[in-house]
Amino acid sequence: MKIALIGYGKMGKMIEQIAKSRHHDIVSIIDVNNPEDFDTDAFQSADVAIEFTAPTAAYDNVRKAFDRGVKVVSGSTGWMNEHAEEMRQLCETQGKTLFWASNFSVGVAIFSAVNHYLAQIMNNFPQYDVTMEETHHIHKLDAPSGTAITLANDIVSSLDRKAKWVHGDLVQPDGSVVSGEAISETDFPIKSIRRDEVPGIHSVIYDSEADKIQITHDAHSRQGFALGAVLAAEYTHEHQGFLTIDDLFNFPKL
Repeated sequence: MKIALIGYGKMGKMIEQIAKSRHHDIVSIIDVNNPEDFDTDAFQSADVAIEFTAPTAAYDNVRKAFDRGVKVVSGSTGWMNEHAEEMRQLCETQGKTLFWASNFSVGVAIFSAVNHYLAQIMNNFPQYDVTMEETHHIHKLDAPSGTAITLANDIVSSLDRKAKWVHGDLVQPDGSVVSGEAISETDFPIKSIRRDEVPGIHSVIYDSEADKIQITHDAHSRQGFALGAVLAAEYTHEHQGFLTIDDLFNFPKL
């Protein structure tokens, strides 16, 4: 398979390494210094482009790839809420293909399935309040993380006592705290922490007077995310439309 990379930071370089180990060809690498390469024959020869950039750049990158007839796998977060309906329409009515996920880790996919199932169980136990905490490296621009928002949406959809997730406190790299939103009983707060080079930690906590139940996914490195992105590209090569992690990892519905 011919793969183009959009974004060549730490994640892009690891994706390149794993893609090559799985015998794929990297035919084009586009970063901030060479956006004109979208118009090259090399980029347009790609079967799939894998896009990991910033929230401010992702939408334009995806549209440029679409305009050149290239399918896209995007792991950039912080932009999809605003553009989700447009992306679905482009895939449904114009034959475009986008595989988007807030997190491509196999472990996170499993964690997400467990999170959803646990929330369904906990809907019957209102004595437990629920919160979430996510920790990432200091370079991450969005807070809460896209993965945290995805997990939170699953929880809110399953718990009758929660109406929406809200921004909790943000602990910045220097230790200072930006206070989150005011929280009502029906709100579900997500606390964000930015420190060091943490690849990603997500914890969902159910707490009551009697005890506490907590589930956590702790990424040791970016390798799991990179492998998942390449697996998604392999899947996208053979499929069309607006694709998600549920298509790639088709866990049984509980």
